[in-house]
Amino acid sequence: MTEKKRVGFIGLGLMGSRMARNILKAGFPLTVWNRTREKMKPLLEAGAEGADSPREVAERSDVVIDIVTDSPDVEEVLLGPQGVIHGARPGLIVIDMSTISPIVTRRIAEKLAEKGVRMLDAPVSGGIIGAEKGTLSIMVGGDYETFKECLPIFEAMGKTITYCGGHGMGQMVKAVNQILVSMTMLAVAEALMFASKAGLDLETTLKAVSGGAAGSWQLTNNGARLLRGDLEPGFKVEHLLKDLRIIMEVAREINMPLPGTALAYQLYRSLMAEGLGEKGTQAVIKVYEKLAGAPLLRGEE
Repeated sequence: MTEKKRVGFIGLGLMGSRMARNILKAGFPLTVWNRTREKMKPLLEAGAEGADSPREVAERSDVVIDIVTDSPDVEEVLLGPQGVIHGARPGLIVIDMSTISPIVTRRIAEKLAEKGVRMLDAPVSGGIIGAEKGTLSIMVGGDYETFKECLPIFEAMGKTITYCGGHGMGQMVKAVNQILVSMTMLAVAEALMFASKAGLDLETTLKAVSGGAAGSWQLTNNGARLLRGDLEPGFKVEHLLKDLRIIMEVAREINMPLPGTALAYQLYRSLMAEGLGEKGTQAVIKVYEKLAGAPLLRGEE
């Protein structure tokens, strides 16, 4: 029987903490690090070991996973003064599961390769629910043989695991995902606001349209949340806005107009200005309520 790889995990936020727990449940020896050390405690109690720096995580691991907020954060934990690169030995595999710029991804992969370290970019979709249940969609870029070697680790965290091509291609596919996510969420909010203003019963309407061609994950999940008045995050506004910013930067690089995505970016920026960055992406309903001059849920009038 092949011995399980020693896994290191950096970044224990809403997503990372749940993903790391599933790796531990799958029987992988796990070492964790988080900038806020208090967030390490539940995993340490569950059997993981703690490290004092990303460098120390690398020293103890065969595979190091990170999932942090943005490109500068990834560069810091991987290449910074106490970064993974300084504890790495040839043959180490780094899996960056953050959503960042594919341009930055390729630059980091080149720097790690100089040390004999292999890198995969593997952003995820599925939110907190998918992270909790181990059913994430994982989009992987990098060397195919390295991808196959890490498949058992991916299978501990996700259900739909797709090899997308070379370095940065996982991030490119995630960009496609986020275009769809953001614009579908706008459509859900706009349609439900229309239904409310038209005097329709929202639960009946949601049931009627969910089973037809308009059905989608966003409609079923975030549509239902809106009907409960639930704006708590499965995925935060501030994080989607960051993703949309990256997408717009890439679009400029490849000379691709994205008018719908640009609209989504501006509407989500308005939510940030309202102090709603910590809410879930379904909070875009607040924009439509202002435009309509009425609340979605008529009992709130």
